[in-house]
Amino acid sequence: MTTDFTAPTMLEQCRALDAQDPLRAMRQQFDLPAGVIYLDGNSLGPLPRRTAERVAQAIHGEWGTGLIRSWNSAGWFEAPQRVGDKIGQLIGANAGEVVATDTTSINLYKVLSAAISIAKNDHPTRSTVVSERSNFPTDLYIAESLCRQHGLTLQLIEPEELAGLLASPAAPNIAVLMLTHVNYRTGAMHDMASVTAAAHAAGALMVWDLAHSAGAVPVDLNGANADFAVGCGYKYLNGGPGAPAFAWVNPRLADRFWQPLSGWWGHAAPFQFTPDYQPAPGIARYLCGTQPILSLTALECGLDTFLGVRDCVAGEPMAALRRKSLALTDLFIARVEARCAGHGLRLVTPREHQQRGSQVCLARDEGAYAMVQALIARGVIGDYRAPDVLRFGFTPLYLSFEDVWNAAEHLAQVLESGEWRQPEFNRQHAVT
Repeated sequence: MTTDFTAPTMLEQCRALDAQDPLRAMRQQFDLPAGVIYLDGNSLGPLPRRTAERVAQAIHGEWGTGLIRSWNSAGWFEAPQRVGDKIGQLIGANAGEVVATDTTSINLYKVLSAAISIAKNDHPTRSTVVSERSNFPTDLYIAESLCRQHGLTLQLIEPEELAGLLASPAAPNIAVLMLTHVNYRTGAMHDMASVTAAAHAAGALMVWDLAHSAGAVPVDLNGANADFAVGCGYKYLNGGPGAPAFAWVNPRLADRFWQPLSGWWGHAAPFQFTPDYQPAPGIARYLCGTQPILSLTALECGLDTFLGVRDCVAGEPMAALRRKSLALTDLFIARVEARCAGHGLRLVTPREHQQRGSQVCLARDEGAYAMVQALIARGVIGDYRAPDVLRFGFTPLYLSFEDVWNAAEHLAQVLESGEWRQPEFNRQHAVT
């Protein structure tokens, strides 16, 4: 049955949905400020309640008392793999296939370098890396740098051109296809399995960025037979600002190349201190330098909180989160279109569930940044993406249906009152 979210009585129905929500207890696991509707967990997840105490324990007990002994006694040395295994449960990876380490940009440099090197070894005449023009800029910057280093061409296309390109006579020239699974600016989501299959049919290797997917939508890297993937830990995984990212490499490829940042932590036996590099087997070679233990500790708290969904629902946790995510985004789209009609907003996120991530993006020719700032002043926190997008993330762990209803009402009031035109909302900050 389809619920009519535009009906005037729907506020009471939203409250009824919240009362029946099996995930409602998860909200208590986060330290959210009173009076705030947080729609920016797709940019920075909120603080899990257990994180501050756990990190303090790592500081005072493990670092302060255990000192260097904690590399062994507190499990510091194994942290990248241990945390990586927890991430793996959310992205369709097996134990021992993921490491939590470094940043998304650095990990992309590693895996894209490996992909290019393997592709050139297998198909020396291939000379192109393909990505979308609307991909997140850091991905394109890293790809541009590596193409310059390897003498390749970076070809940027529109999303609707992808299928045709992979089936075209130009396909045999493609070495690597690099895509973000859920677009950061629109929330549009690729069909990972079909795109990966098409890339492989064209003879190309497939690199996925899961920054807006991990913890937001169901992902099955092994099921899709993907080649490489990276993602971050500070968005839906709630690891804190600048939390370590992660890298995954299909086991059939993991030992085929020395990733370019061959630091001592990726050595097969780092504490033998040999002068020559001997890469660790499998995904461990994608580590580089000494690991940020306090940051990894905070990320592990975020993941443990996330994995606690298993105590609330029967069956697969990501399936339950996905159902609520789609219901929340359906509600927001319907309410915005009912309440904000005539104010110039355009929906840029796909309506189709199979093509939508866990965010809703609206575009407006004038005032998008100022409208976001006016909403933030009201306690409704989203963000702005240049040049014209109001972006709202929907995290089922702590958002309620009533929150979403109220957020749409605030947006309507900002538009109707014209308060977004006030000067303080039009002064742009460094971070948008």
